Amino acid sequence: MEVFYEYLARIDNSDHRDRTEEILAWVANKFPNLEGQIKWNTPMYSDHGTFIIGFSTAKHHLSVSPEEVCIAHFADNIVQAGYSATKGLFRIPWNEPVKYELLEKIIEFNILDKADYSTFWRK
Repeated sequence: MEVFYEYLARIDNSDHRDRTEEILAWVANKFPNLEGQIKWNTPMYSDHGTFIIGFSTAKHHLSVSPEEVCIAHFADNIVQAGYSATKGLFRIPWNEPVKYELLEKIIEFNILDKADYSTFWRK
């Protein structure tokens, strides 16, 4: 989690900071083999050098970016969770509960789907 301290310290709203830290810590604890890192000024997790999931804060939500393939695969689940999405990310509103089951499924999907990848992004 140390890698994220500077990023977290820059989040002015303490509730948003606490929620972001909670989610990042959950990922680190649930998936200890993933590497936490900051790239493009946002926190993300990778596995054997390939991107698994990224997060970024906005005024009204936390954006979750698992790549377009993953968003498409879980589109129905994302809608059922009550989250809005684009083709590259979905949004967890600050005032809504985090659906950790969905996050877990998305991360597990990317870990398995990208097990043989040697590039950071899908091609």
